Amino acid sequence: MVTSSPDMTLTAPLSLPLPSPRTPLDGGGKGDGGRGGGCGADPAMVARWYEDELRWATADGRDGAPVRLLTGLRFDVLELPAAAGFAVLRRLGGSQWPVALAGPRMRLLVAAGSADELPGLLDWLEWGGIALDLAALGAGGRMTAPIPPGWSGSGSPGAAVWLRPPEPGREVEPTLPALPALGAGIGVRGGAGAPSLVRLVDAAASECHRVRLLGAEGAQRLASS
Repeated sequence: MVTSSPDMTLTAPLSLPLPSPRTPLDGGGKGDGGRGGGCGADPAMVARWYEDELRWATADGRDGAPVRLLTGLRFDVLELPAAAGFAVLRRLGGSQWPVALAGPRMRLLVAAGSADELPGLLDWLEWGGIALDLAALGAGGRMTAPIPPGWSGSGSPGAAVWLRPPEPGREVEPTLPALPALGAGIGVRGGAGAPSLVRLVDAAASECHRVRLLGAEGAQRLASS
């Protein structure tokens, strides 16, 4: 028997428009200095952009290896099916913290330390023990770096891209979903209007569960046809 989550999630209208992914464009992108992007991007240049423009730590990027962003330092990541992720963004409204897409997966940047809080939050929200396609990357983790916004190149199918890119020159930490301050309500927003981590995890668990149930129902229909 599945126990539903507490009735504490505040939802926004489902008709809220979402921006299209910032897929790399052909032709010289603003600020890329002709460096290129997509599958032809120089990994060393990609790494340098993240390190110089955002002050984010990177790994790999040598000998053609994809650049990875180190999680657990300035941010953690919640990863879930893209279908569930888009539903979460509609539910939580128009706040603009960084969000990336990589094929069928969406990656939501959250405050550093959030990955450690995820199991306890799921238990507290009564989602513990339920199979959810919801994962977290924290200390010691690595996330494939999306091509920097505005860089040129065609990209490749399923390549990581920014849906909501981070802003160069702006500290990312104040924009991220985080746990509310001690004594604040669970619905209190995080920095820069981002949802609280509690609200985000509750919405993400609910939408992951919905997507999983819809997938199971579709498989059953195919098997019976």
